[in-house]
Amino acid sequence: MNHVFLRLPVVKARTGLSGPTIRRWITEGRFPAPVPLGGRSVGWLSTEVDAWMDAQLNRRAAQSPGTAAARAVGDE
Repeated sequence: MNHVFLRLPVVKARTGLSGPTIRRWITEGRFPAPVPLGGRSVGWLSTEVDAWMDAQLNRRAAQSPGTAAARAVGDE
């Protein structure tokens, strides 16, 4: 299996989260922890970041499939 590590700027761009939010959510167990890559370098497995994003979408769909935001998108 090929693993792809993402550095923080890419994780921020893919998720739309800020660095401080990512770090806080890691501490709270709400976001995947980074993998030490050597020295002070860390990276996130792309599969774990993708799974986290999928979980957010699934949670949103499960909570309220007929939200006003979903209806507004359909009205465009």
